[in-house]
Amino acid sequence: NGYIKIYSNNKSKIVRIRRINIEEDPGKIHYIGSIDTSPYSLVDYNRSGIALLEIVTEPDIESPKEARAFLEKLIAILEYLGATDTSFEGAFRVDANISIAGGSRVEVKNIGSIKEVEKALSYEIIRQKRIVEQGGDIKRETRHWDGDRGVTVPLRSKEFEEDYRYFPDPDLPPMHITESFIESVAKDMPELPDARIERFMKQYELDEYRASILVLSKWLADFFESCAKMYTNYKKLSDLLITDFLRWIKEYNIDVKSLKIAPTHVVKLLQYLDQGVISIKMLKELLPMIIKEGLDVDTLIREGYVKIEDEATLERTVIEVMNENPRAVKDALENPRAVNYIVGLVMKKTKGRADPVKTVEIVKKFLDRYRS
Repeated sequence: NGYIKIYSNNKSKIVRIRRINIEEDPGKIHYIGSIDTSPYSLVDYNRSGIALLEIVTEPDIESPKEARAFLEKLIAILEYLGATDTSFEGAFRVDANISIAGGSRVEVKNIGSIKEVEKALSYEIIRQKRIVEQGGDIKRETRHWDGDRGVTVPLRSKEFEEDYRYFPDPDLPPMHITESFIESVAKDMPELPDARIERFMKQYELDEYRASILVLSKWLADFFESCAKMYTNYKKLSDLLITDFLRWIKEYNIDVKSLKIAPTHVVKLLQYLDQGVISIKMLKELLPMIIKEGLDVDTLIREGYVKIEDEATLERTVIEVMNENPRAVKDALENPRAVNYIVGLVMKKTKGRADPVKTVEIVKKFLDRYRS
């Protein structure tokens, strides 16, 4: 009666677990070129003998998005348990079974990433729908996902369960799992994702959406909690981490084990933003530099990455911009909304360092002089 709770389309859903098989990795097949054109197959035995768990779900998943949500949650649970390291090649493979309108089941084998699972399922659903719409029947078969071409290709006809010749291993006696054993294991378990989400919602007053994104990645949740010890605007902190921070980590393809940015860096950025030392635009410019290079926030600020608040400096910059853009000045005199365009030009010229509030006041002051 095991299950994993997922969130899809802002709703929670239960995906039941049918069974878990203990196996070992036999090896990995390589094809020269593609599976269709390769004259022969190679077998890589480097992973042979490595322990595997095959987790089989009930047919509760109804879309590629739900499949992705399930896999993300499953990986999160395994990472929290310390049971796997998904950075290792081959640590995570998926066999997906797809059927539409109660038709025959097609299995797509050995998909290597969550993103590819979503693509493979989307393609296979479209392929099967087209066959049905054209009056054809879906063949029960096993197919291979060709990620380079973005298609599934046939491997073999799909066997029925009895064709696999399953039989109990005579050297492995049955295990009797008692309630007391389950309770003792539960006591030794670390905090799992669902419990941590619930705690984040209570302790940090985050909504379920923010808490779920943070907790889905253990290192990100740990990073957030380290920051939260030093900075108590938890909503602002979480918003920065789940948007710009996470985006730049992915953009630079950074291994989180070798992350150069520390919680103190993020906290300093937010504190300087609150104090008015830097603007939000400057924070967004500084963040990728710190993530990529591990640069010190204070050093960057000493080098000139601070908000320009000096009125004389801002006035000189505004005058330069207005002299360089007479058409923009004319538009602003006729339409008050066009003031924002001039302010934007000032921000561009100062690389986002001009104080936006003071800049607006100065631009309006000079426009009033033009009118008089």
